[in-house]
Amino acid sequence: MIKILQVAAIALGTLGTGAAAMTVMNEDIPDLAIPQGAWAAGGELDGMTFEILGTDLASGAVLEDEVIFRDGTFQSVDCQEYCDFGWSNYETKVIDDVIHFTVRTICPTAPHTVVWYGTVTNDTIEIDVTWTTRRWYWTNQIAISGSGVSVPSAEVMSQL
Repeated sequence: MIKILQVAAIALGTLGTGAAAMTVMNEDIPDLAIPQGAWAAGGELDGMTFEILGTDLASGAVLEDEVIFRDGTFQSVDCQEYCDFGWSNYETKVIDDVIHFTVRTICPTAPHTVVWYGTVTNDTIEIDVTWTTRRWYWTNQIAISGSGVSVPSAEVMSQL
């Protein structure tokens, strides 16, 4: 009988510890914080495409991407290839001669959310991004910072 009680105590202790560990593992990580301001539906960047060179802030990995603005929507070529994110509405605010933009993109088939915040001055772009994957048992986030330059869009190139 004592052996049964010992096994039961070990099982309860193990389950209790596992439940506590699961709670810690599932702590959420907030998405990129976007500065407050008078954000409005975007349009100022429509027709622009940027080649971006970014860095994963945790690993130092170099990331290349192309982002496209069209008809008030935004698309990252890498995100589209990875998870068919599609086109997402973007918002802007203009301060002096700098266009600030933000967009939240969501993968329709997996728990990925990518939040973008950037500034565009003339033909250069600066971005901060978080790619967050939320599952019931863990949350993982990749923070990226990068910059790039405007390039002719595919639509412009097809007309040449």
